[in-house]
Amino acid sequence: MQEKKEKTCCFTGHRTIPREEIGRLQFALQAQISALAEKGITIFYCGGALGFDTLAAEAVLQAKKEHPAIRLHLALPCPEQAERWLAEDVARYEKIKRQADEVVFLSPRYAYGCMQKRNRYMVDCSCVCIAYLLPEQERGGTKYTVAYCEKNHIPVINLAEKNKARILMDTG
Repeated sequence: MQEKKEKTCCFTGHRTIPREEIGRLQFALQAQISALAEKGITIFYCGGALGFDTLAAEAVLQAKKEHPAIRLHLALPCPEQAERWLAEDVARYEKIKRQADEVVFLSPRYAYGCMQKRNRYMVDCSCVCIAYLLPEQERGGTKYTVAYCEKNHIPVINLAEKNKARILMDTG
């Protein structure tokens, strides 16, 4: 498990992203994923949620074209995750699931705490986290996950901090 952890990155971020941020985030995700792949990080865990998770999963799939060793692992909270989503979001989600190298459900059905269980699982498998956490966010799943990373000494690259997010990072 330790060897796998040293090659693994997870993602966490907000479900709602300002439209004007999407292009910048897509570019930043591609750059970070490529930089990490060149440092030997080839397994990327996504939680499959709307917003940042979707952008991150699509960026990993895109990066696989340049870095064939990259693997996308979806750590999903439960099978019903997309049950109440819009049809176009469900189609995008299903396409990502079909292209993923691994899909794991952390709970057999929705239950209180299954999202946090998913987030802890991804962090516990990772040596680094790429996040999109707005500084004014005082609570929520992304805030919880970043705090869990910090508690466990997992470095976080926060793409919401435009001037602080580094393209290359020392993961050793």
